[in-house]
Amino acid sequence: MGAGTEPDGSSRSDEEWERFLRESVAGAADAPKEPSARARDVAKRLRAEPDRAPEGWRSYTPARPKRRRGWYVVGLLASLVLLVVALAPGRVVDLFAGDEPDSPSPTAETARPSQAPPAGAAQRPTRDEPFRGSPAASWASGAAGITVPKAGAVGWMSAAEVERALARSRDFLVASGLDREVLRGERPEKAIALINPHQTDIQHFLKTAFRTPSEQNDPLLLFSRFQPSRAELVGDVVKTRGRLTYREGERGALQVTADVTFVYPVTRADAGGDDDEIVRTIVRRELVLSWDDPDKVITEPGTFSIVSNKYDLTNGGCGTPTGYFTPPFGTDRRADEAGTEVDPYDRSAPVGRGESFGEECRRATRS
Repeated sequence: MGAGTEPDGSSRSDEEWERFLRESVAGAADAPKEPSARARDVAKRLRAEPDRAPEGWRSYTPARPKRRRGWYVVGLLASLVLLVVALAPGRVVDLFAGDEPDSPSPTAETARPSQAPPAGAAQRPTRDEPFRGSPAASWASGAAGITVPKAGAVGWMSAAEVERALARSRDFLVASGLDREVLRGERPEKAIALINPHQTDIQHFLKTAFRTPSEQNDPLLLFSRFQPSRAELVGDVVKTRGRLTYREGERGALQVTADVTFVYPVTRADAGGDDDEIVRTIVRRELVLSWDDPDKVITEPGTFSIVSNKYDLTNGGCGTPTGYFTPPFGTDRRADEAGTEVDPYDRSAPVGRGESFGEECRRATRS
């Protein structure tokens, strides 16, 4: 059979044969085509979800805009702030001025400062804010203002024993200068219990000072007390600032030095109004305590011996010792006007006075 011969024996022309070959190579126009991978995938999903329209691979659906709740919250807060300012403008001003009694205390004192705290605006203290206008307004309250260092082994004591001794040393400062009953004139039994009962000179002092106070035997040398019939504390807070330090003393003893300033706001005992005069009695104490080795010194467990004590006092009274601080009110302030001026908040210099008050009065440049 020839190349151009049909099965029935008929023959094709050369033009028809060339067209046949071209269509065989290019494919007929109506010949079925193999579907692409994308088409097969779409067809499969249509069969699975016949009611859902196909999604284009480049299609994009914009996200719904979020509700602008942030501006609503900001507006509400701003309205509340304006309401507070309108109702209590003085409290807001004092808060930003740093005179609020509950404002955060400054960094704890871990070393002697290089200068006195800066002077602020002169503001009269009130019963609600007895430390107003004073550097003590930003000091810590009570025992929180007394910094206790990290303990390490010293002499005959391990680190744990030193830690306990430091805690008891601070307990003495609390019992002698912050206990409410002692401040109201009671005998400081808790503080006395921490003193070595075998220290003869101190025990003689304690027996005499509360019975017959004198310059040499005055309970105010170690304890803070006010006479209830003359003065009363304002509020429940005493401001403090100071620290404990320690080193090895004689015969391997642990020697603890306390340097703490106490600020007591007081008023007349018979006062009863919001306009009552408020005076701040300020005393800075430096005590050196010795926790002795019981194998070398006669002592009792949990007690210390007093090596020395110094103090600075302002607005605490002058004249014959009575065993109580006697804050000057009204015309009594004139007795202090001739005294030596001292800044009671300046802790940059050493404590200046010895173991008795003496006859010299000191006038506070600020209180």
